[in-house]
Amino acid sequence: MYLTKFFFLFFIFSFFPAQPVQAQNSWDQSEFTIARIKYGGGGDWYNDRSIIPNMLRFLSQNTNIRCAAEERYVELGEDALYSYPFLFITGHGNIEFSDSEAEELRTYLSSGGFLYADDDYGMDAAFRQQIKKVFPNENWVELPFDFEIFHNVFEFANGVPKIHEHDGGPGKTFGLFYQNRLVAVYTFNTNISDGWAEADVHGNPENVRQLAFQFGANVIVYALSH
Repeated sequence: MYLTKFFFLFFIFSFFPAQPVQAQNSWDQSEFTIARIKYGGGGDWYNDRSIIPNMLRFLSQNTNIRCAAEERYVELGEDALYSYPFLFITGHGNIEFSDSEAEELRTYLSSGGFLYADDDYGMDAAFRQQIKKVFPNENWVELPFDFEIFHNVFEFANGVPKIHEHDGGPGKTFGLFYQNRLVAVYTFNTNISDGWAEADVHGNPENVRQLAFQFGANVIVYALSH
């Protein structure tokens, strides 16, 4: 399929240096960017606008991945969905996918795409319900600490770092597998992407922010290499 071919070409091109693109409308598709899902239901899909540009900047500075300067926004019904190898979703409130959107996301993920979801406190129940519409026969499983995603670039021997306190206890990393391939990662009770925001937004100390960026890099590198 076109998506699979695009991912192969993208991965080959992404490890050669290039200048980042500044303008949203002039994105060079040989450069990696993160596409944030615009979803219905009333939740704040747009939460923390600085997080994705900051994550892309960290990738540019700490890996050989060619990155754009800005994120993209995409609705699940858009043709542009298949231009992006990596989707991101976060928020605090309700999430709702229409039946056609759920089917589109299933096609995207089963064709080689990848989704990273980060609970910003309050989206858990709705998100799990909507993903059941996408893959009704698959279940989230907590990833063991020896899973590759915790060790491929930066070392996280004890699993996902705790970035932001929600309900106490450790953060958790869940994976969704389809035909033995990890198609989605969901971090819960940690809020990794809070650590990607500007330092004065959530008041996270710099060492905690670095852990958040490093874990994000691990997820992205895993997605692009599988």
